[in-house]
Amino acid sequence: MTESDALPALPVEGRVLDARLHLLDRLVVDVDGLPVTTVDDLELGGVEPGREIPAAAAPPRVEAILSGNALPTRIFGGKPPDSRLDRVEWSDVDCVDVAVHLRVHGEDLDHLWVERWVRDHLIRRIPGGRRAAR
Repeated sequence: MTESDALPALPVEGRVLDARLHLLDRLVVDVDGLPVTTVDDLELGGVEPGREIPAAAAPPRVEAILSGNALPTRIFGGKPPDSRLDRVEWSDVDCVDVAVHLRVHGEDLDHLWVERWVRDHLIRRIPGGRRAAR
């Protein structure tokens, strides 16, 4: 292979991540360090499903983190309906290390609505349920 046969190097802005290694199944924590959810899937931009990515094309970009009940579809195949997945915009992500850290409070996201509902409608009715856990 000669130098002229080699593919041109593409400029990559930001950090390059391996989705399986760095993102999928990672814990997502909010700005206060409180757990929010886990990464079940990703929404990518610059890619059409079922089509190959040309070598000269720009690499795909993560547009959003998707979470929800995706385990059955991972086991049995298929894709969970969009209505079952909650979305966190990639612009809300601060950094990625052993967890995915967000720039926003978890209370502001739709992911915790079930937890908030259970807290407000069930737990608070239990004697002592209005006090914070120690």
